[in-house]
Amino acid sequence: MKQFIGFIFILLSIPLLFVVQDAIAVELKNAGSFKDQIGDSIELSSPVINVPVTMKDRNGLIFAEEYIEWRDPLPLSSIPLFARQLFLESEDTGFFEHKGYDIAAIARAFAVNAATDDVSQGASTITQQVVRMRFLSTEKTYERKVTELFYAAELEKQSTKDEILEMYLNEMYFGHQVYGIGAAATFYFSKPLDTLNEAEMAFLAAIPNNPTLYDPLKHFDRTKVRQERLLSVLTKNRVLTTEEAEAHKNTTIKLRLKEKVNGFPAYSTYALAELTDLIAESEGLSKKITNAKDAAEKIALETLVKQRTAEVLSKGVIIETALNPEKQRRDEQTISSLLNPEGVQAGAAVIDNETREIVSVFAGKDYKKADFHRAFQAVRQPGSVLKPLLVYAPLFESSSYTENTPINSSNICIGSYCPTNIGGSVYGNVTVKEAFRQSHNTAAVRLLQIVGIDEAFSFIEPFGFKSITEKDRNYAAALGGFSKGMTPIELAGAYSSFIDGKYIPAHAIHAVKDRAGNVLYKWPDEQEEVWSPATVTKIRSMMSDVVLNGTGRGIPYTTSYTGAKTGTTNHYKDLWVGGLNDNYTTSVWVGYDKPQSIKNLSDQKLHLRIFSALLKD
Repeated sequence: MKQFIGFIFILLSIPLLFVVQDAIAVELKNAGSFKDQIGDSIELSSPVINVPVTMKDRNGLIFAEEYIEWRDPLPLSSIPLFARQLFLESEDTGFFEHKGYDIAAIARAFAVNAATDDVSQGASTITQQVVRMRFLSTEKTYERKVTELFYAAELEKQSTKDEILEMYLNEMYFGHQVYGIGAAATFYFSKPLDTLNEAEMAFLAAIPNNPTLYDPLKHFDRTKVRQERLLSVLTKNRVLTTEEAEAHKNTTIKLRLKEKVNGFPAYSTYALAELTDLIAESEGLSKKITNAKDAAEKIALETLVKQRTAEVLSKGVIIETALNPEKQRRDEQTISSLLNPEGVQAGAAVIDNETREIVSVFAGKDYKKADFHRAFQAVRQPGSVLKPLLVYAPLFESSSYTENTPINSSNICIGSYCPTNIGGSVYGNVTVKEAFRQSHNTAAVRLLQIVGIDEAFSFIEPFGFKSITEKDRNYAAALGGFSKGMTPIELAGAYSSFIDGKYIPAHAIHAVKDRAGNVLYKWPDEQEEVWSPATVTKIRSMMSDVVLNGTGRGIPYTTSYTGAKTGTTNHYKDLWVGGLNDNYTTSVWVGYDKPQSIKNLSDQKLHLRIFSALLKD
């Protein structure tokens, strides 16, 4: 009897469609031409959906995840049949029969809404829900509902039923910025969907109907009640027997929430920055930026690089890196403990000599995500730490000088430029090795004059220092006097050329892969011989002498070889050390973010102690 009355009520309600037609027309008029809105042919392009980015260390273990929304899209074939049935039986039993919308349900909804002067009653199929999630707003107006019908019909033409169901199951909202049932499984239970039991799947299926009302973290009991209701629906529709449903209802639900993996933010931040460079290089944009005709073209290309990076990240890539987690953790702890007084900061990078990859970076004490990153963003004048690269190695490459050749280290003026030595010391004739050991400024300028400015700078071009400009080509560069300077990561990479004379760009990223494991981006294998074996031998010998007898005394020998060069800038505003041992090459900067003298810390050899810690395994 009740069913008969309901049927008659629906039939009588159909004329109400004509009653509300005027209201629909008014709304459409206010919004503009309906034809203009949906076009002659509706194009349903896939929206941009941001899938989490995963970072792995050298051991293949996840150490960081980057996401605002937690998603784990699954192909329909990987979603258990029971999980699909939960939604099909509770949301849209006629899904595989209708054309995107359900006329009877629409009539029923219109009747209720007309009776209440409201538009709150829904009549949405799964297809309509997908349309609403992907292409439309959730506002409850007749205009939106009518548009939804057109979009749903078009989606049914452009996609198969399985494709629509897959979209639905992967894009439903489960609260707490979790989208899709695969992501819900890993978020609420910390395990893959296909390992959940039926009770757990039904519990998850209870959430999307109203993620606030059925939030299991705040309203567990409500969620459990709805879970049992869904299981009863499956019993009614003969998907489950009564006994099976009761067994699932009585199964204990124990949540185990996913914790966002956010280890080593200093390293992950740098890896993401490097990804931008990798994409630009791989897609030929770096070369175009370098050859840009004007500032406007350069800005446009740089914007394109950012857009491409955002597109790649939105697909949920896996970034495999060279991170050594044990060393990164130890370096961070050790350096942070050494950085006193308050406000003193440091930036550093460590390169594995065998792989030429960046295994550890130090971004600053108490570094947090999005803070100023002192390993690759702190561009500071290098002082004398640049002398091996710009003066002494080019000298050996372009002349017959050896480390024992005598040179004049007395005062010198080239035009109006008259450099002095630290403390105002005045020297006479010394050997190249002695000048290097005690970092004589006057000798370095004389040697740069012998080599020639353009010749010397040609030797450091392979290292790709980003902040060096034409106006830096002067004699002050012999002492590291640049308009801007360089970063610890850049200097560490340049110093790695003293391993064997070859420069291999040091990177943090092994490979960037899609979720299926296909390689999307990988740095090319490239190397350039910048120093001859004879030059390498001389430089390594002199850097070892610095550690044993010169400005690097205090740095311990932990392997068969340790060599370094120190550097300070005017008024001791920056302290630098660059060098290597058998295992690692590193560069460290110490100073204040707002430059001020740290001579007392130089006297305490703080930079040497940090450098020594970085060379440890």
